[in-house]
Amino acid sequence: QVQLVESGGGLVQTGGSLRLSCAASGGTLNTTPMGWFRQGPGKEREFVAATSWAGSTSFYANSVKGRFTISKDNAKNTVYVQMNSLKPEDTVVYYCAADRRARTWLRNYNEPTEYDYWGQGTEVTVTS
Repeated sequence: QVQLVESGGGLVQTGGSLRLSCAASGGTLNTTPMGWFRQGPGKEREFVAATSWAGSTSFYANSVKGRFTISKDNAKNTVYVQMNSLKPEDTVVYYCAADRRARTWLRNYNEPTEYDYWGQGTEVTVTS
């Protein structure tokens, strides 16, 4: 059973940066595409970024393209998202997710239902 633990959230001013980490235990991420999603109060979980198992292919939501960068360190069993030029509207809880089955990831990388393991979330607050 894979367990994912996010860290790195916190309080930052508009224009600042944060790097979120997602460490896995109980299984390797070497063959696992990974995603980052976010969710605000009363809203649906929203796609942020995703990367293939090797980290060679990545996708981003339009709202974060050019500001966020997803990366994967298979040796450390960890996936990251570097968030730059943060805006108040980036203030939500961020979740990482693993697609262990990975059969339809290229088609459904932005769908929460594609992923079968989730972390507990880490909160990001961007002050204006």
